[in-house]
Amino acid sequence: METAQNFGQIIKQARKEKSYSQRSLAKLIGIDFTYLSKIENNRADYAPKEDVIRALARELDLNEDELVFLAGRIPQRDEELLRQHYQTMPALFRRMRENPSFTDKLWDEVAENKE
Repeated sequence: METAQNFGQIIKQARKEKSYSQRSLAKLIGIDFTYLSKIENNRADYAPKEDVIRALARELDLNEDELVFLAGRIPQRDEELLRQHYQTMPALFRRMRENPSFTDKLWDEVAENKE
């Protein structure tokens, strides 16, 4: 069974594919290399800020929005949409959890309408 890579693993693999050291990549995006090490090893106390995630994505040629979500953040531009519908979000998530066929249909529709 294939295991999905987590945020840190994706960053580490992409960094190595680009032949960056932790120090060089950290310097390019303006963070300390020890923090980058913590990110890659999933030992950071919190998810990086969105601007750090986007900088990593740009330097490593990764999809910025996907990386933001994978890190456990909600893109700032989507926060307003969530604020407008915050009362219905629990019901949506509950329905998705309780009804896998609804969830599959929803994801299929999203995939069809993707860019």
